[in-house]
Amino acid sequence: MKPSLLRAIGIPVFTLVAAASLQAQSKSNLNLRPPSTPLIVHDPYFSIWSDSDRLTGGTTRHWTGARQELTGIIRVDGKNYRYLGDSEDQIPALEETQRTITPTRTIVTLGNQQIELQLCFFTPAFVEDMALLARPVTYLSWEVKSRDGAQHDVTLYFDVDGTVATNTSGEKVVWSRDRIDGLDLLRIGTQKQEMLQEYGDDLRINWGYFYLGVPDGQGKASATAGNWSDRRSFEETGKIPAQDDLEQPRMPKSEHPASPKLIVTMPIGNVGSAPVSRHILVSYDDIYSVEYMRQRLLPYWRKQFSTFAEMLNAADHDYPALTKRAEQFDAELEHDLVQQGGAEYASIAILAYRQAIAAHKLVEDDAGVPFFMPKENFSNGSISTVDVLYPSSPMFLLLNPKLVEAQLEPVLRYSETSHWKFPFAPHDLGVYPLANGQLYGGGETSEENQMPVEETGNAILMIAALSNAEHDTTFAKSHWPLVTKWADFLLAKGFDPEKQLCTDDFAGHLAHNTNLSIKAIEALAAYAQLSRKLGNDAAAKKYEAAAKSMADKWGSMALDGDHYRLAFDKSGTWSQKYNLVWDNILSLHMFSPQIAQREVAFYKTHLNPYGLPLDNRATYTKLDWTIWSATLASSPDDFKALVSPIFHFLDKAPERIPMTDWYDTISAKHPGFQARSVVGGVYIKMLADPQMWSKWASRSSPSH
Repeated sequence: MKPSLLRAIGIPVFTLVAAASLQAQSKSNLNLRPPSTPLIVHDPYFSIWSDSDRLTGGTTRHWTGARQELTGIIRVDGKNYRYLGDSEDQIPALEETQRTITPTRTIVTLGNQQIELQLCFFTPAFVEDMALLARPVTYLSWEVKSRDGAQHDVTLYFDVDGTVATNTSGEKVVWSRDRIDGLDLLRIGTQKQEMLQEYGDDLRINWGYFYLGVPDGQGKASATAGNWSDRRSFEETGKIPAQDDLEQPRMPKSEHPASPKLIVTMPIGNVGSAPVSRHILVSYDDIYSVEYMRQRLLPYWRKQFSTFAEMLNAADHDYPALTKRAEQFDAELEHDLVQQGGAEYASIAILAYRQAIAAHKLVEDDAGVPFFMPKENFSNGSISTVDVLYPSSPMFLLLNPKLVEAQLEPVLRYSETSHWKFPFAPHDLGVYPLANGQLYGGGETSEENQMPVEETGNAILMIAALSNAEHDTTFAKSHWPLVTKWADFLLAKGFDPEKQLCTDDFAGHLAHNTNLSIKAIEALAAYAQLSRKLGNDAAAKKYEAAAKSMADKWGSMALDGDHYRLAFDKSGTWSQKYNLVWDNILSLHMFSPQIAQREVAFYKTHLNPYGLPLDNRATYTKLDWTIWSATLASSPDDFKALVSPIFHFLDKAPERIPMTDWYDTISAKHPGFQARSVVGGVYIKMLADPQMWSKWASRSSPSH
């Protein structure tokens, strides 16, 4: 690799040797058995996982649990072995010997006495680089070598079921092939192409097209748009028919022999002890991604490329350099996570990485401004929920603050229109993928079932944290009248909240919520901090004095012996005070340090086998909030004491789903929620170290 090319793709040349060293140090730390393993994970619609201990232990699935089958077979000296998927053909499986999950890659080693196969799903989800992050491309690569010293004749087979492009099995699909410079392409999509017609939670995409791309230089590869009988042909002869299945349109039913499949085979020939590599590209063109205030928005990769073919060409060209970049990025991030919180914490954060990104869609408005819009997966399907943005924000504040701007911008614009009539922040912008106005609770017309203090505090704290990360107040200044209106609302209503919902709405309405009060106080102090940065010392003094007075009063009103109450008026209660974490991270210093010390000591006495309950009302907890609460700890041992049960929960979770953030600390079962973006909140520990935060945040490149 030429140094000039490394620089062009964004890899500092001097870091490669260091990266190899870091990788060698860190691999032993990745010992978590994931409840579900990310394979092709990009956005709420393009998201395929393996929910088994072995890749051959079951079918692959969309994060919702719907079957979206990927099947892999390797033919060795005329005999077939499965390496991916649970084939109905009873083909024996290779033994899986190692599974490594890094931030950008899932690497699985399988084999038998004759050969060893390393399979890698690589998504260049470099958060610091929005242009790369937006590309809906995963590279699937194989590396094969002999184990017994003999030469073996090897052919690789891989197929994708047509359900990858449908919401339900009753939707008919069509398929075709194409050729662009350097790539043979197969594509599949629904016949009707009902773009952005449905919204909801348990949905998959049914418009746009899934692509399987085979680059030149992969040997005598063959690709066909076929069906189950073509797989059977490979099993019997090692080859697939040259002609495509032309009986279309047809309904894809993954368990049915006639289900359409995109198929590629790669004859490698004789393989010895020297590894032989192949790779393909899997991608999805959704054409338009979401709707915002009745306008359809393009995916953000269109800012750089005018066509999907151009984007695929660039992805193919960049593959060698991107693999080097991934090795460096993954190793360095893991090293720093271990340094900050220990090996178990690092494993949790690494598993959270692609999930947090893939619950979002990165799009652009008509002026090219990025919007980073999450779906509230399996909690109601809302889009751009403010109390989902808030817990996810630490990962993006750390790795690319511009993405936090992109999270907030559509919410703040909506709040400045006549559609939003309330003096507090909204809960959401609609239900994914239609962001046309709040639908949750009272919607746009009623204050009933809103989250006024919650969402308002969330928004102000994120804006303040963004200013801190960027060392710049431009974003806050551009929305300052709105931010001021919200600060005034908290000044009047925040200290002793009326009966209302907070982000933990599954726990029901609560009056006098002490943790919610902390959020309001911290937000007012954050507003004062922003005012000072903007040169308004009078406002800074006013709001800082008010916040300090509230904080002092809070300390006496909430005290309940050796801890602090769930609600001001309820003695004998307790709760996690996770909102207190901003007091040190933003250097607000409103509360006595003894409050955090007392709380952490109390938490340590209330741990269950799989974690710290959210409060005294139930044994369930929130994974993200617990790590926020752990970040209050002043000693590494106390932090690890609160985090270790979370690691063991994930390692032993009986329900094989993408990481949930809501689960029971005794049974390890989850009442709801999975694959949500809020797990990005586990990166808050990294923000607690100003040097670490500055190191990573300074690297972001929003649009090169």
